[in-house]
Amino acid sequence: MRLGVLDVGSNTVHLLVVDAHPGARPLPAHSHKVELRLAQLLDDSGAIGDEGIDKLIAVVQDALQAAEDKGVEDLLPFATSAVREATNADDVLARVAQETGVRLQVLAGEEEARLTFLAVRRWFGWSAGKLLVLDIGGGSLEIAYGMDEEPDAAVSLPLGAGRLTAGWLPGDPPDPEDVRALRRHVRAEIARTVGEFSRIGAPDHVVATSKTFKQLARIAGAARSTEGVYVQRELKRESLEAWVPRLAGMTTEQRTELPGVSDGRAGQLLAGALVAEGAMDLFGVESLEICPWALREGVILRRLDHMGSD
Repeated sequence: MRLGVLDVGSNTVHLLVVDAHPGARPLPAHSHKVELRLAQLLDDSGAIGDEGIDKLIAVVQDALQAAEDKGVEDLLPFATSAVREATNADDVLARVAQETGVRLQVLAGEEEARLTFLAVRRWFGWSAGKLLVLDIGGGSLEIAYGMDEEPDAAVSLPLGAGRLTAGWLPGDPPDPEDVRALRRHVRAEIARTVGEFSRIGAPDHVVATSKTFKQLARIAGAARSTEGVYVQRELKRESLEAWVPRLAGMTTEQRTELPGVSDGRAGQLLAGALVAEGAMDLFGVESLEICPWALREGVILRRLDHMGSD
């Protein structure tokens, strides 16, 4: 059957259409993506204003039309941290449902981490052993660890690249003192969780997902996306540590000239790099591998599992 996943994230609203059935690998059929940057549309009270809600409704309606055009039989709509943490989340969800008919399921941060972990486990298989999975989104950082399909530990931290850029790095290029303050904040937040994971033991394989990690790996020399999903892509901490001060000295426009960096993500790449560097350092990770599957694929796989058991 043809499934659609509608992901209302902190940076983008992304419709992914796949052809899938239980026991088979989902095959991508269509992708429809709009950069909405909901995390940056919050007002001083933490609410998404009327203009932001109107934009979200318009984008969801466009995605619905795209899903219909592509013959989607079952749509799985969900929202992550930007909607989850908005002070008027209930009002936002009600308006979207009323005006589009789409009832967004708001995923808890830990559930995001678990679904992403499931996707990574299915991609790499059992031979990968104990997995540590890192995922930097626009609003949050998810960390999960385990040796099965359900992680033994999973956390979500408010360290998304978009959120941190808006709250900590107003300059372009950013003020060095702001960069240092953000670096301290990121490492203090991550350090609180390290003990929970280190008690379980060292991972056999460390994996990262998300656009932020993919772009960091690309500027550090990883293969282009055009070379296909099966090409191994790694990010070494040594390379990342060399890039962080370079990114800190660049303007947003200068970052757009880097290989693989999109205009919409260039402004928040430094914050993402500080989170990635902090996580790799505090968890003692020298190198990690980039996984092409992440949260959306995890949602699809969970749905297929339920279909297979019905």
